[in-house]
Amino acid sequence: MTDAIRVSSPITGTDKEMSFEAGRLAQLANGAVLARLGGTMILATVTAARSVREGMDFFPLTVDIEERAYAAGKIPGAFFRREGKLSDQAILICRLIDRPLRPSFPKGFRNEVQVVGTVFSADQENPHDILAINAASAALMISGIPFDGPIGAVRMAYTTGGEWVPHPTYVEGDEASFELVVAGRALNDSVESDVAIMMVEAGGTEGSFERYAQGAPKVTEEVLAAGLEASKLWIREAINLQRELVREFVAARGPLPPFPFTPVVDYGDDVFARVEAVGRARLAEANTLVAKAERNAALDAATAQITEELAGEFEGRTGEIKAAVKALTKQLVRRRIVDEGVRMDGRGVTDIRPLSAEVDLFPMTHGSALFQRGETQVVNVSTLAMPRMRQLVDTITPDEYRRYMHHYNFPPYSTGETGRVGAPKRREIGHGMLAERALVPVLPSEEEFPYTLRVVSDVMQSNGSTSMASVCGSTLSLMAAGVPIKAPVAGIAMGLVYDGGEYVTLTDILGSEDAFGDMDFKVAGSADAVTALQLDTKIDGLPADVLARALHQAKDARLRILDVITSAIAEPRPEVSEMAPKIVTMEIPVDKIGEVIGPKGKVINTLQQETGADITVDDNGVVGTVTIGAKDGRAVEEARRRIALILDPPTAEVGAVYEGRVVSIAKFGAFVNLLPGRDGLLHISKMAPLNGGRRIGQVEDVLELGQALEVKVDDIDPQGKVSLSLVGDFPEVEEGRRPEGRRDGGRDGGRDGGRDGGRDGGRDGGRDGGRGRGRPSSFEDAFEAELAGEIGDLGPGGPVLSEGEGEGRRRSRPRRR
Repeated sequence: MTDAIRVSSPITGTDKEMSFEAGRLAQLANGAVLARLGGTMILATVTAARSVREGMDFFPLTVDIEERAYAAGKIPGAFFRREGKLSDQAILICRLIDRPLRPSFPKGFRNEVQVVGTVFSADQENPHDILAINAASAALMISGIPFDGPIGAVRMAYTTGGEWVPHPTYVEGDEASFELVVAGRALNDSVESDVAIMMVEAGGTEGSFERYAQGAPKVTEEVLAAGLEASKLWIREAINLQRELVREFVAARGPLPPFPFTPVVDYGDDVFARVEAVGRARLAEANTLVAKAERNAALDAATAQITEELAGEFEGRTGEIKAAVKALTKQLVRRRIVDEGVRMDGRGVTDIRPLSAEVDLFPMTHGSALFQRGETQVVNVSTLAMPRMRQLVDTITPDEYRRYMHHYNFPPYSTGETGRVGAPKRREIGHGMLAERALVPVLPSEEEFPYTLRVVSDVMQSNGSTSMASVCGSTLSLMAAGVPIKAPVAGIAMGLVYDGGEYVTLTDILGSEDAFGDMDFKVAGSADAVTALQLDTKIDGLPADVLARALHQAKDARLRILDVITSAIAEPRPEVSEMAPKIVTMEIPVDKIGEVIGPKGKVINTLQQETGADITVDDNGVVGTVTIGAKDGRAVEEARRRIALILDPPTAEVGAVYEGRVVSIAKFGAFVNLLPGRDGLLHISKMAPLNGGRRIGQVEDVLELGQALEVKVDDIDPQGKVSLSLVGDFPEVEEGRRPEGRRDGGRDGGRDGGRDGGRDGGRDGGRDGGRGRGRPSSFEDAFEAELAGEIGDLGPGGPVLSEGEGEGRRRSRPRRR
């Protein structure tokens, strides 16, 4: 085994160190780097195909993250106990890696490249996503694959004190108001080189608006711009560490072998010149049509005409002609924007398409809304459920569950096409998580609003930024459902065209403007704070003044959209929908949890059956929480009343008669529930009336669980334990017949007859006559003497259990529901 090459560097402003190691693991891959931050370690490998697949008209880059459960000392919770499909978190990390890497490969490079990150160690403190971006870039740098890197990345947290902290732990991120992930590359080889921002993924944290209300500084456009500028320090450190790795690797192993490839040219210069001469006017005219369908139809017709005219001149080069038409269309669109300030649909650069919003579309849903911006249309539906419906998360991170879930669907009919319908693709998962991130900061806390929340965005039509339309629709549907969000949130997609040295920022971009432009910039937030941000650029660097102008232009658009949203529904409804469950929570002492649940869940199950409410009990080790939910508010109140009586039960009175029910059976008697939360013991020696005055062999011979009994309170001891006796007239039981209420007559008839006739007459007589010297004269005396020897003094008027029996036994091993 060869020696590993290892480099490391401290991270400014922290006590942490980042390290890269190469040359020991996965040496058959083109490049492999083991990266470490704290106790978190990930191996990034890159491999590339030696040839281009026939007909490949795009760059086939794939990124996969393998989160091994053993990295966190876990065994997967799935049925087969092994890792399966990628988690949503892993898919987001794949997208974070792909976005800055993809534009860093040379134009015309079409060889398939695969990046695989395998998490070997997860210390539950340092996230592995940023480490994965840096490791993937480092692996590419030593692979010989053509790559315009290195790419550096950092995560920063904005604290409640107004500071940006680099590489925060999970806990530090949760306690912060905002988290920012930034990736970029150096503009030259200097160690102090400026950094070009390539990718940003950011969002507020859960409870950030509550922190704002307590005085924490809000994340505004100015704060974000400052954070992006500050990130360059740590991005530069990651880049310099990768460069050091390359130097050490080359020194130890020799120069990197060049990766042979032939750039794929989509069209020749001669083809483009003829396409421009023949079709420029036609394509320019087609691009002035406002409606997407009409514009696409006109462009298709123009492309067909140009192709037909030039097919004879460029025989066998039809694909080049079509590619040249697309390139010319892009050029025309960009020049019109820069020169005239006019876009494809005739709008100015800051204009927003027509907006509309409405709520309450579907009668049986908890909250529904429709949001439309131009030809982009999204239906949003919110659903409220009990806390137990939250999603359990089986990952290698400290997260255990998700209380709020946002799911995004993009069916093929939304673009007027046919296609596969089924499991969500990575793009759909990414868009859903972006919309979720935008709403999380304004959601009420679980203590304030103990519901599990799910929002589904179904795209009906698409022509530009359906993810931001999903954010707007989510605000509408959540307020319609009665969720008390802290503030309405809206989102807008921005674009940028850089041509001839001029930067032009576009508000509310179309799908084609996204493809033809140089930046995709999505911003979501309330009227006075940003809640989510996503940025991808295709150019080297974004000047600070251009970024600041884009952020403020986005805020102006966001405020206009918020006006439309609040005109449809001004604020969250005061009550949840009548179709949604009504939920209340109660805090109870931990030592009362067993009483609420009961033995084997008997008490809580009875409460649910009799009231119709759904009841769950949980605890954090300090206090227990009972959550009660039902569509009928009266059922919730009745369940709450009964649980309150269990916690503070009414007191039974000596001499009073109660209609009770058998709730537990022991060998020495039966526990009878008299009042909510108050049980008493009917000793076996007092059950003779149930058996015609004869002694009882087993309690089960005369009583069964749930059986109703009329009993009298004989005594209550100082510890509150209640002794009972039977009340009422009981019929004589004929010899050989079982008492009424017995469950197994045939068996009991024989057994009781044998016991009463044979054992009472023979065995007892024999004992009394021979071995019975000194024995108590009656069965009751004998049984009480036996119990007293086992469990102590049974008290006056009948046995009363000592501490540790009865209620203590009943609530042993409580089961959380």
